[in-house]
Amino acid sequence: MQMDREQLADFLRRSRHRLRPEEADLPVGRHRRTPGLRREEVAHLAGMSADYVMRLEQARGPQPSTQILASLARALRLTTDERDHLYLLAGHPPPLRQSAGLHVRPSLRYLLDHMTQTPAQLVGDLGDLLAMNALAEALFGCVCTVAEGERNIPLRWFTDPAVRAGYPPEEHAPHSREMVADLRAAVARRGNDATAAALVARLREASGEFRELWDAHEVAVKQRSRMRVLHPEVGAIAFDYEVLLTPSQDQRLLVFTPPPGSPGVDALALLGVLGPATAHRSHRGGPAAVPAP
Repeated sequence: MQMDREQLADFLRRSRHRLRPEEADLPVGRHRRTPGLRREEVAHLAGMSADYVMRLEQARGPQPSTQILASLARALRLTTDERDHLYLLAGHPPPLRQSAGLHVRPSLRYLLDHMTQTPAQLVGDLGDLLAMNALAEALFGCVCTVAEGERNIPLRWFTDPAVRAGYPPEEHAPHSREMVADLRAAVARRGNDATAAALVARLREASGEFRELWDAHEVAVKQRSRMRVLHPEVGAIAFDYEVLLTPSQDQRLLVFTPPPGSPGVDALALLGVLGPATAHRSHRGGPAAVPAP
């Protein structure tokens, strides 16, 4: 990433001019001619010299560090979007946004419930299945019988051999590789926090396949792919699926669509009529099938 000095300077000046003194808990004063804050006031609030602020606003000086940018963002009372813009103009990746965690927003639940023609799932960045619509439940299997802590896609894939029965054997290895590469990227984004570290440790202990793939250190964020599902009632269905990020970027909406004109179109329509009760009956008496890897 490269620093855009001119745009950074312009953004800092305009952000300073837009901020009223009372918004920064500063006295207004009677004879104030400067719109917004003075450079000296920004410097004081950010804990740096006024000369340094002036050089930034004049597109001079070295690239500011992330610590300086964080101080300027606080001093200028920037919103999250404005803060991210500041970092990008300065040539740095923005900090991680606040995590949505495992909470499903009502608007996303509403969206899932009203997607009646297309299977869709909401999944956390570490692979936790958070929600899915009725058609996805009919396709992949309900997770209601699975303990809440076990509703993790990589965990189910690498520790429950029965789960893979729903997918062609020749596609198991590619699925495993994609899944681990995507998980590696998510763990890095989180800074290897306690939740991510615990999941990786559990997977490494439980699966030699996972351990080997993890040690290969491949990284690839999953954005789209093609997969086949072997459904016990309607047979094999090929899907293209897209991964759509929510604004927090730690939740993903997965949307599955059969290629136009393929047999999967009619198979999916039949599955919609049969409903969730048909989901993966090959798993009768055991845990429900895991959703798509």
